[in-house]
Amino acid sequence: MYDKLTIKAFLDNQLKLFPEKVAEDEQEAAEFLEDVCATVCKNKKEVMEYLEDAMDISGMSEEEILSSEEVFAIGDGRYLIVEG
Repeated sequence: MYDKLTIKAFLDNQLKLFPEKVAEDEQEAAEFLEDVCATVCKNKKEVMEYLEDAMDISGMSEEEILSSEEVFAIGDGRYLIVEG
């Protein structure tokens, strides 16, 4: 379900959301993302729409939302949202 770029983005940035690593390798990361039902958004607009429904983002700028601890830039224009 999660491609290599998505898994790498999570592995490289998981300490942004969690105090310690929750996954050590790609397999553990993929399993963790599946367990928490992490969401891949295809662009910034989709992130904004998803988070409007999932949490209170009123008053936050797009930059603040995209840099929030739950949002991981994948590097190809997509974003991973992990609700810890």
